[in-house]
Amino acid sequence: MLKDLFGKKKKYASIPGENAKRDIPEGLMQKCGGCQKIFYQKELQKNLNVCPECGHHHQISAYDRINCLFDEGSFQEWDKDLLSQNPLNFPQYEEKIEKDREKTGLNEAVVTGEGKIHDIRTAIAIMDARFRMGSMGSVVGEKITRAIEQARIEKMPIIIFTASGGARMQEGVLSLMQMAKTSIAIQRLHAENGLFISVMTNPTTGGVSASFASIGDYNFAEPGALIGFAGRRIIEQTIREKLPKDFQTAEFQLKHGQVDKVIERQEMRDTLGMILDIHQVGGEANETSTRV
Repeated sequence: MLKDLFGKKKKYASIPGENAKRDIPEGLMQKCGGCQKIFYQKELQKNLNVCPECGHHHQISAYDRINCLFDEGSFQEWDKDLLSQNPLNFPQYEEKIEKDREKTGLNEAVVTGEGKIHDIRTAIAIMDARFRMGSMGSVVGEKITRAIEQARIEKMPIIIFTASGGARMQEGVLSLMQMAKTSIAIQRLHAENGLFISVMTNPTTGGVSASFASIGDYNFAEPGALIGFAGRRIIEQTIREKLPKDFQTAEFQLKHGQVDKVIERQEMRDTLGMILDIHQVGGEANETSTRV
């Protein structure tokens, strides 16, 4: 009896039952995609959705990114009411679009507008991968093109954050046309010495990576972001070779000269502000020398 009372007992991990699991509010906890540790979702959100243990950069919504980039109260949204149609009568396309609107609170996979970063007026387009995997249909391409054109007309720099699985298959060739359309708008901006900063986040693939995302004056990326055109498996099957483990990551692209810098999310605002400030001073100097 005494032996049973004071003897060492084996320790077992208790597994919560189904009722206990149901008591945990949905969205309270989140597992890190890098180190697999579990955190309170609010804790991750305070850290800009970057894991405090391993530094893994989780996806962030377009509006959350706006809040952590722009001077408080300075952002004004453009073209919010542009909505996708179903030009090819693709089955259930409208229903899927509507579900994404309800889930994300967005009307499309990109938010565009203007605001101030370190008190410098800047145009911006931010893609949101939660909406149709950030796919680029005719409305996404139109909104990005309009933002570029507005930046060109008003002599503003423009920053585009990409997060996309590529062209939107439900819109067929109309979605592929957006690759040329956005790239031409960037070329017009460049022809007038406008500044375009591209920031590639996870994932930036397909038609987006093959068009405007890769032709910035500065091409930046977030750590660990997947950047490429075709998927690893397709490439391996085509070339019949195994690819490196870090293939198509932001760090791999940096090593091979496809990206200028990999920037931590916590450093993004200050880094962009510094570049905007440099180009603002340079622009004033050029105008002065021209007048003289």
